[in-house]
Amino acid sequence: MRKLIVTAFLSVICSIFAFGTQYKEVHDIPYTLNTDAYSKERCKLDIYYPTDMADVPVVVWFHGGGLTGGGKFIPAELKDKGIAVVAINYRLLPKAELGEVIDDAAAAVAWTLDNATRYSWDPEKIIVSGHSAGGYLTSMVGLDKKYLAKYGVDADTLAALMPLSGQVITHFAQRKDKGMSELQPLIDETAPLYHVRPDCPPYVIVTGDREEELFGRYEENAYMWRMMKLVGHPDVSIYELDGHNHGDMVGPGLTIICKNINRLIKQ
Repeated sequence: MRKLIVTAFLSVICSIFAFGTQYKEVHDIPYTLNTDAYSKERCKLDIYYPTDMADVPVVVWFHGGGLTGGGKFIPAELKDKGIAVVAINYRLLPKAELGEVIDDAAAAVAWTLDNATRYSWDPEKIIVSGHSAGGYLTSMVGLDKKYLAKYGVDADTLAALMPLSGQVITHFAQRKDKGMSELQPLIDETAPLYHVRPDCPPYVIVTGDREEELFGRYEENAYMWRMMKLVGHPDVSIYELDGHNHGDMVGPGLTIICKNINRLIKQ
């Protein structure tokens, strides 16, 4: 009888923790002041957040797609974790210029900061993340301060930058537009590597297996990590996911992201 009572008690406790927190999901919220038709079509975001918690961390999530495709989604690995997620659509090449795409990313981050109090999110716990092209945008808005400065935001107030398999040299879509091949490297002002600095937010880099990644993506990120260390950044790390390629590294990569969010929140 005692065993049955204990088992029933534990079952109730588990149910409370499993179902106690309520989450809400809202789709297609406009975040831009641009009035052109393409901006109105693409510059929308989805939000997912707990409705009965206050001061929760927020992950701003940028989808991949080579800057030419893809669409917003709430990663399953970020759901039911006591955090909010803001999933972003942005304009795409070639209908938009690269600077406009990065500006959309910055506008979405600024929207998140501006609306944090409204949704009971903590504006000091904004984590920017994304996969592939989304990882590239993560690094650009956090490292090149001019993009967020346009919206009155200091990029260094972000809690962390956590790109998954993001390009850190000049993006291959931009190089292709210049008539360059995907295997011809370039580092210009549109490359996150160009903006290496010691005073940016904590920087967590995740890539797939170096032998299965896209066009040396691990090696360029390893160089990014090394340069950040050399300039004196106090909190930069890199993870290589053995056995995972560019596409299937996202799930385990998000597990690493969640662990690092918990680490930073506890500091």
